[in-house]
This record gives sequence, structure tokens and C-alpha cells, in this order.
Amino acid sequence: MSLPDGMGGGDEPGRPPLTLRIEAVRRLLWTLLVLVSALGLLAELVHHLWMPSSLADVVPLFSLSEEGNIPTWYSSALLLTCGLVLLLIASAATQARARHRGHWWFLALAFLYISMDETVTLHERLNDLIPLSGIFYFSWVIPVGIAVAVMGLAYIPFLRGLPARTRRQFLVAGVIYVGGALVTELPLGYWSVRVGEDNLGYSLIDFVEETLEFTGVTLFLLALLEYAHDHHGVIRLERGRGQPR
Repeated sequence: MSLPDGMGGGDEPGRPPLTLRIEAVRRLLWTLLVLVSALGLLAELVHHLWMPSSLADVVPLFSLSEEGNIPTWYSSALLLTCGLVLLLIASAATQARARHRGHWWFLALAFLYISMDETVTLHERLNDLIPLSGIFYFSWVIPVGIAVAVMGLAYIPFLRGLPARTRRQFLVAGVIYVGGALVTELPLGYWSVRVGEDNLGYSLIDFVEETLEFTGVTLFLLALLEYAHDHHGVIRLERGRGQPR
């Protein structure tokens, strides 16, 4: 396979690549996504339709509307894993003097920050700085949306330099993730103002938002693993019984 400009494809001497079974990784990621989302939806239904006292302390652990619980940890872990794979790619791109190595480093740092923010929820503190109502009730979407738009424009040359398959995978994953993280916050904000937050409608919108985020990050992680294998050799993917991808 031919490589993009300035990128090496062989394994680095003295540092064997991380070997993964791609089918196993893909199966694990999608199974976890379905499990976390399904348990989150079940928790919301139990909370709003039938909440026995014995489950009062258990349901919040799986709720997608709560923070500091299992779905929050899973989301943060997914984002952190993306950041670590991006660091591997950025390091390999730097050694190969690849053209857009700076973009890889910035993307890695961005995902490491987002994984931290997912747990600490720094972005939600912007709501107090910009108090609004209606669809912009969660006003943090405005500065973050502007930042995402600027970053998107700045990354156009980077995306054009990627292989067609990788570019398509990144774009699909990005649209799904941003659709959940930012766009879905608009109807969620409107619902919060009109109806409130402690109701099934709010929880269902939040379920859609979180599931879209999980899906986008999962697709992005799988695309990163494939790219790291095909174009840098820092990760080795196998199919079947020891068959290299």
C-alpha cells in the first residue's frame, strides 16, 4: 500500500507495535455501547415510570442524565483511548516528518482534554457566564460551537491530506459526535425551559444525545486504529487467527 507524503509504514526498530484482534476490538466496543446505552435507557424508564425504593440508589449509577457514574466513566475512557491512540500517531508522524504532524498533536491534546472535561464538566460552568433561555438554555454550546467551527475550518487541509477512506470515516464520526454533543443540546435546552429536567421527555432526549456521542467516538476510535496500522505501523491489527489486517 502506498503511503501519504512523508509517512512511514514499517515497524520501528526495537519497539514492536501493539497487536490487536480487530474483530474482537470492534465486537467489544459495539457490545459496550449497546450495553451502556440500553442500561441507561432502562434506568430512565424505571426512574420515571416505576421506581421501587430498593433501586433508588442503583438507578442513578446507570442513568445517562446523571454525572459521575458508569456512563460518564465509559465515555471518558473512550475519549481517553482516542487521545492515547492519537498520541501514538502524532509521535510516529513527527518521526516521519509528516506534513500535518502538528494537527495530530493538537487533536490528541484536544481529546485528552475532552476526556477530562467529560468527568469534571468544565464546559457546563459556562452556563453561568452566559445566562440565556430557549434553545440556548445550555449556553455553553455557543462558545464551544464557535470553537468547533473554527477548528473544522482549520482542519480542512488536514482532512484533504488523509486517505479517502480515513477522511470519510473521520467525517462521519465527527458529524455523529457533534450532532449529539452540540446539536441535541438545543432541543434539550428548549425542553428544559418549557417542561423541566426531571421528566421522561428530557431523559429520552438525553438518551439520544449520549448514544450519538458514544457512537461517534466509537467510530472514530476504530478509524484511528485502522489508520495507525495502515500508515504508521504503531498498532498491528489482526483478522481471524493471527491473520494480519
